[in-house]
This record gives sequence, structure tokens and C-alpha cells, in this order.
Amino acid sequence: MKTSTRSPISGDIFGGLTAMLVALPSAIAYALIVFAPLGSEFTGQAAFAGIVGTFALGLVAGVFGGTPRLISAPCAPAAAVLSVFAATLVAQGNLTPPRILLLLSLTAVLAGLTQLLVGRLGGGKIIKYIPYPVVAGYLSGVGMIIILGQLPKLLGAPKEWNLWQLLTGVQAWHWQGIVVGLVSMAIMIFAGKLIKAIPAAIIALIGGTLTYFAIGLFDPSLLVLEHNKMVIGSIPVAELGYFSGLVDSWSQVFNLGPADFSLLLTPVLTLAALLSIDTLKTCVILDVVTHSRHKSNQELMGQGMGNIAAGLLGGMPGAGTMGATMVNLNSGAQTKLSAILSGTFSLLVALLLLPIIAWLPVAALAGILIVVGFRMIDRHSLHLLRHHDTRFDFAVILAVIVAALSFSLIVASGVGITLAIVLFLRDQLRSSVVRRKISGDRMFSRKSRPTEQHQLLESSGNRTMVFEIQGQLFFGTADQLYTEMEAYFRTSRYLILNMRNVQSVDYTAANMLRQILGQVTGFGGTLVLASVPRSLPTGANAREYLEELGLVDDANHIRFFPDLDAALEFAEDETIRELMEKRPDEGADLDLGDFELFADFFPDRLVSFRAKAEEKVYQDGELIFHQGDTGRELYLIRAGEVKIVLPLGASQEFHLATFNRGGFFGDMAFLDKETRSADARARGRVSLYVLHREAFDEAAHENPHAASSFFEKLSSVISKRLRNSHTAVAALQDS
Repeated sequence: MKTSTRSPISGDIFGGLTAMLVALPSAIAYALIVFAPLGSEFTGQAAFAGIVGTFALGLVAGVFGGTPRLISAPCAPAAAVLSVFAATLVAQGNLTPPRILLLLSLTAVLAGLTQLLVGRLGGGKIIKYIPYPVVAGYLSGVGMIIILGQLPKLLGAPKEWNLWQLLTGVQAWHWQGIVVGLVSMAIMIFAGKLIKAIPAAIIALIGGTLTYFAIGLFDPSLLVLEHNKMVIGSIPVAELGYFSGLVDSWSQVFNLGPADFSLLLTPVLTLAALLSIDTLKTCVILDVVTHSRHKSNQELMGQGMGNIAAGLLGGMPGAGTMGATMVNLNSGAQTKLSAILSGTFSLLVALLLLPIIAWLPVAALAGILIVVGFRMIDRHSLHLLRHHDTRFDFAVILAVIVAALSFSLIVASGVGITLAIVLFLRDQLRSSVVRRKISGDRMFSRKSRPTEQHQLLESSGNRTMVFEIQGQLFFGTADQLYTEMEAYFRTSRYLILNMRNVQSVDYTAANMLRQILGQVTGFGGTLVLASVPRSLPTGANAREYLEELGLVDDANHIRFFPDLDAALEFAEDETIRELMEKRPDEGADLDLGDFELFADFFPDRLVSFRAKAEEKVYQDGELIFHQGDTGRELYLIRAGEVKIVLPLGASQEFHLATFNRGGFFGDMAFLDKETRSADARARGRVSLYVLHREAFDEAAHENPHAASSFFEKLSSVISKRLRNSHTAVAALQDS
């Protein structure tokens, strides 16, 4: 949609005025429908109830609502619910008209209170999750309903005729109204391209009215107001005693009993639901057209306050209406002021301009709304038919349109919500719940291992299989997970599920995990769960939920670990323990000559380096060095394990690597003589050789060939570490 070049204030003034001209006649008509069961003597009061409702909703909802440009006014759902309720009350035969009017007003007030409560509790957010195809279908359906609803007014045919009767009943057409409507439509279409200062809807209304009076010069019957169906007609509000009757009506509220309030329950809840859906659907469509984002909860509260005000004043309740809103938008409105002005103008009309409003041609208003309805139809959705993947989206749009045209917008809303669920399930099933699968020979833990152990893990990598799960793990994707894992039940000893990116887990998915556990353990394997969320986006604790359903950490069948690295380390340790023969001296502290860096040293050269090495022992959790320390030592692990972590502040840290017996660490500061880049902490009892750089340099001076061999082996081991890191990165990239 093109951005208006009109100033915000002038756009809001013109928008509010044209929106009032569209909303007010409809509001009066809806009120007449509601008051009809009470008798013709209430026609004037009905008309004024429509005017008051337009004023109260426009002003109050405009001030407190959260959607710029939205016009709130009495609407069809309100008329449908309240007319049935009024007829039911009249049929009882024991209620006076003032009591019936009180119950109708109280229904509006309580429905508004319900909307206010729902908005305050955050219920308006639900509407934001409706997919665009549903919105497009609703938008197009509303546009077509507007067109079909205005065609009888344009042609002058009876409003109860269906489309076929309208098109074939040429004898019932009024050519005068058709001419007026076509002129209004032509001006509405082309005026915006020629005149920017005045909204096209106002120009079209003026042009249609002038055309009507021009035809009236040749047909004097058009210039008579009484019984003239081609104009809005007079609104009899004189001598109503409206406000005195309102006061008398509300004075009886304390005489209502439980039986009266029981009558209100169904219409109140129905009215609140329909008005809320009607408003929020209009807001969503307005977002699409204006590329904006409304505040659902604030809008519901604003609508609730507007309906409370309308009910207290004896006016018609309503909602955010599509026709008046689109006219407001097309007339250049930009802020909430347009809605406030629309309500204010309706009151001024009631006080000053009713005689003028009475002469507005019905066909001119119909022509304007037909153009607005046509512009609401999402013609771009036809492009969805070109591609196989988007044809279902087009089917959704078509289904919502058909429901809107065949039944009602309320049914279309229900169809839309149902199809929104179907679209959600389709999208979930289209994307795999298993984001990637990686075998144990392509992904390793951060635990540094001797060459022999690493080669063993590479050759037996198929014993471990990592499945990274993403998204919603629920009844729609649980079977997909089972299917992905089924091929590895027999071949893999350790099946790791990395659940870090899981957003939700339902009972079906948890039960499927139990089935997977049964299959894995049946073939002698172990199911390993890593990074099970303790706080899902829903606020639930997935770990506790799984444990409640029987998935409890068991050393023989299922294991839980806080992250993927810990799970991989467990699987690797178990694989090494199971496949590698234990050496007789495996429990003893290593001698310096047992380390790979000194493996080929002659005894005389090894003696000088051993003399320079310091022996140290650290207990579990003891800090060996800290990030930022200035030490230049190289640490060789004789026994135990050392964990290298990067402090992140606020008692958090990132695990970089784990080195065990036969490994070494501290090589970066040893080589470049810079400060330590991470923390080193003992895991269990740790025995170390500590080789200071200064002492090493002295030994190197005495044995330069030995030092050269040492650096060659050191660079070789560091190179292997880098290659292993590259392999892990490549596995993540390729998967």
C-alpha cells in the first residue's frame, strides 16, 4: 500500500469523517434490528442507540486501544447476538420494555468487562499465531462479503436476494442508483491518482451525492425524503426522552435477581468472544496492509472499555469493523486520533447534521464500500497455485473464503483456527525433528587422549551415534524420531540425544522415548540424554517431566549429562574401557620417558630433562593455574585428569578441553611466554611433571639435539589436536 503524503492531522480528520459516514448508517441499521422485537415505537430510540454506540466505541476504544487507524463501531455479530436475546426476552411475556432494555445494556457492559479481563490476562496474544494464509483467506472473505452485501444497495434490489437473483433480476434494478454507484466507484478508483489533498472516499461521496441530485432534476421522486429507499432517510430522535429513560432503566439494576443474571451468561460470553475475534481479526488484517504490529492485549482492553461505555449509555456494543477501518485507512488516517474523531463526528451528527445525513445516497456508500472490498481481496494468492509446495496454502485461503461466504465470518474464524493447526502440523512434519546425525568417528569430546586411544575411537566410531534434536518433540514428530534412530539400534552401543534445541516435550514424545529406550537396551546399548532443558519456553522442566514418566538416570540403561561434551566423553571412556586391553602399569604414575614428547630420547639426554622437571600433586577441584597468570610452565600429566575451562563471569565457564594421563597442557604460554588464556583445574587426584621454560632452556643449551627433537614432537602433537578440531567442525558443517 502506498504511504500517504497527507499530514497526520489532516489525514486523521478526513479519515475519521469518512469512516463515520460509513460506520454510522450501519450502526443505526444494526440497532434497529436489535430493537425490532420491542415494536415500532422504539425506532427512534434504536437509531439513537446506534449513534451513541458509534460515539462511545470510537472515543473510548480509540483512546485506550492499541491499534492506530482502527475504527470501532456497532457491528453485525453484536446485532446477531442481541437481536436473538431481545426476541427471547420479549417472548417470555413477563418483562417490561424498560427491563428488557436494561438487560440488553447490562449484556454489553458485562461483555466489555469480559474483554477487559481477557486482555488484562494476556489472552490477546493468541491471535498473533494465526498463519498468513488464514489471514489472507479471512481478508478476502470479508472483502467479498462487503461486495455481496453492497450489491443489493447498488442495484436497488431486495437485500434478501441471493447472488443469482441479483444478477438475473434485471427488472428490479434501479438505474438511478446504479448510475450513482458507478460514478462513486469511478471517482473512488481514479480520484486518488489525481487529487492528493482530499481523500478519495470523500470526493466519491460528494460526487455520488451530486449525481443523485442531478438525476433528481429529471426524476422529482428522488427529491422526496419520505419513503425514499435510495437515501438513508430521516432518523426520528426528537422527543425521545432518551436520557431520562436511561436513568430510569439503570435505577432498576438493583432489582435484578439470580434468574435475571442466569439469562445473561450465554449472551455475555458469546458476545465477548465474537466481538473479540472480530476486532483482533481486523487488527491482524490491518497489520498486513500497513506493515505494522498491533498490541492485542491493549486493544482487547480498549474494546472492553468502549463496550462498557456504550452499554452504560444505552448504546449498541461493537468491535473493530473492517469496512470503516479500510475507508479510514484509504482516506489517509495515520494515528489513533482518526478513531477518536470518528466517534466525535458521530455525536456532532446526532446533534447538528442528521437532516443532511438523511440525504446521503445509499448507492454512493455502496459503491465506495465495493471498491474497498475489492481492494481487500488478496489477488496475489493466486500465485500460490504455481508451485506444488504452496498449493495447500492456497487451499487454506480458499476454504476460509468459502466458509465466510457460505456460513459467516464466525464460522470462517473457526475454520481458520482449525486450518492454522493443520498448517502448524504440516510445517512441523516437513522439517525433520533430527537436525543432524553424527557418528563417533567424526565428533569427539574435548578430552585430549593419547594417539593410541584416539585411533581406537576413530576405528570404532560407529559404536556411538549422536542425534541432535530440534523444535517441538510432540505427537506429530515422535514417530519421526523413532524412525530416524531405528537403523542404529543394532549397530551402535551408545545413542546420544542432544536435546539442547528442544522447545517442548509432550506425553506422546516421552512415551516414544521409553520405547526407544526399550529397543536400545534390548540390543545391549545405552541411551544417553544430553542437555535436557530444565526450563523450556513454556516454563516446564523437561528433565523433571521425563523423570516423572519413568526415564530416570540408570547406570545400565539410560544416562543423563548436562551437555553434549560430557555425554561424548562418557561414551568414549566406556568404549576405551571395553575395547582396549588394560596395561599392567596403567595405575602407576608415568615416568618422563613414558610421555610421547620424550619417547625417543636417549637415556643420557632424558636424565638432564628429568632433573629439571618438578613433581607436583593436586587434589580434586584444586586450581593449577588461573587465566591471566604469568607462568611459563609446561605440565605433563603422570596420573589423573585436568580440565581446562574459560571463565565467563557470574560463576559461569566454558569447557575447552580435558587432558588425562599421558597428555600435557600449558603449551601456549610455554611457547609464546604470554599469560595464561584459561583456567586449569584438577579432576580427582592429579600427579604432574612441571617443566619450567627457564629450566628447559638450560637443558636445551646442554642438549640442543634433544631440544630440537622435543619441539618437533610438540608441534606434531599440537598439529594432531588442530586436525581433530577441524574434523569436528567439518562434521558439524556437513551434517
